Amino acid sequence: MFAGSYQLTIDDKGRLAIPARFRQHLSAQFESGQQVVVTKGPDPCLQIYPVQAFQAITQQIKDMEDQLQAEVLKFAFVGLAVETEVDKQWRVSLPLILRRQAHMESGAVLVGQIDRLDLWSESLWTERLEEIQPLLKDAFRNLKR
Repeated sequence: MFAGSYQLTIDDKGRLAIPARFRQHLSAQFESGQQVVVTKGPDPCLQIYPVQAFQAITQQIKDMEDQLQAEVLKFAFVGLAVETEVDKQWRVSLPLILRRQAHMESGAVLVGQIDRLDLWSESLWTERLEEIQPLLKDAFRNLKR
């Protein structure tokens, strides 16, 4: 499971180093080669998926009854997706088009989201934390703990 947040830097070549804490879970997801899919999700951040998890989502998109919603998801979520190799130093290349979509500069926050990683610009991540604060109490009430 991916959980936790890390402040990271994107290097001059647009690469992000995956923190050690996420490496074990990610390596368990690799099938052939060390590849992940980087794409744009509904929030102003990038989403990083193990290939198998991304393929499961694309199958759900194919099976959708609402074809208009399916086309929207194919255009943005699938259309901007890039399958990329995780190198030996556990770095992931982030294409410029995706970095621009997420307003990504050098400072970033990588956030574990159970089955994926979200990559936010530091400023947008801080804004999002402030936005969800009023909703957090109600969200916790719905958990059975």
